[in-house]
Amino acid sequence: MGAALTGVLVAVPGCSGADGGGSGTGSASPTTAATTATGTGGAADAVGPGGLAQLPGQAFYVSDQTNAARQVTALRGQGRTAEADTLLRIASQPSSQWLGEQGATQIAELVSRRAAEAGRTAVFVAYDIPHRDCGQYSAGGAPDAAAYRSWITGVAQALGDRQAWVVLEPDAVPHTLDNCGIKGDLAAERYGLLAFAVQELKKRPNVRVYLDAGNPGWAQDPEELAAALRKSGIAAADGFALNVANFYDADRNAAYGARLSAALGGKHFVIDTSRSGNGALGGDSWCNPPGRALGERPTADTGRPGVDAYLWIKNPGESDGDCGRGEPRAGEFWLPYALGLAQAAR
Repeated sequence: MGAALTGVLVAVPGCSGADGGGSGTGSASPTTAATTATGTGGAADAVGPGGLAQLPGQAFYVSDQTNAARQVTALRGQGRTAEADTLLRIASQPSSQWLGEQGATQIAELVSRRAAEAGRTAVFVAYDIPHRDCGQYSAGGAPDAAAYRSWITGVAQALGDRQAWVVLEPDAVPHTLDNCGIKGDLAAERYGLLAFAVQELKKRPNVRVYLDAGNPGWAQDPEELAAALRKSGIAAADGFALNVANFYDADRNAAYGARLSAALGGKHFVIDTSRSGNGALGGDSWCNPPGRALGERPTADTGRPGVDAYLWIKNPGESDGDCGRGEPRAGEFWLPYALGLAQAAR
């Protein structure tokens, strides 16, 4: 995961977990879901240089400073109108703001405030757990447990009493159950840190928290995963998140989520549909797979029992990583891939 932030925002790497083939959930994108610049007065207008507005019926915040929105503006300036219009299918939809090592409190305060001013709810991804991503494309995170506790407390305080949804630490729980090496004392520490994060975030009156629970292709026993989520504080959270940065369709996620929900006493969940329009390619194809498409638009009205929302948690168009093919680093905006996602969307 990852993307570059401008102004007070800074780059954060992305995540890649384990897929059905054991090789990755598909790098998520912590960098700039809402690459928000401070502008001239420390905040930007609800309708910014890209001319983006909050469309009727949208519950979640649409930033005019995402990588996609900035590309729309750049393309129009170059006279590339057709490409700009295609890319607007991404830029006009709410996406998530990733929070990593640097500038997290400033970004959380700024984006949540701008969302409140627009009458919308900001969606964040907290992504700074120690030993993040098993040293893969999105390696990094807080240096130790004390640093993480300080970091998450700062993020929670920055959100104040504003409405926000937080997806907590993609891949962190599933990686304790695979061959990542987060076992024994390291796993116990991670569970404790996640439970602490849930507790701190839920002190804020209008914050909803969803613990990441991997994806349907990540070979795991639902009962074992449920036990790990319980150790990580799921009881105090609003639910769990599925398919972050992956490609499985909504039907498969809903079915998998229902089984996990049953093991967790009926906990609700959210689904990342950012790139799920054509489903997963299969096998180990989690890193910038070809032929994928945008999925269901972000909404809190899914029509599915127990599914609180479809969210674009991964920012469409941001790379999953080098993928061993020399592709853009995790989180960098990749225009050809973004256009392909948009063109293939139904």
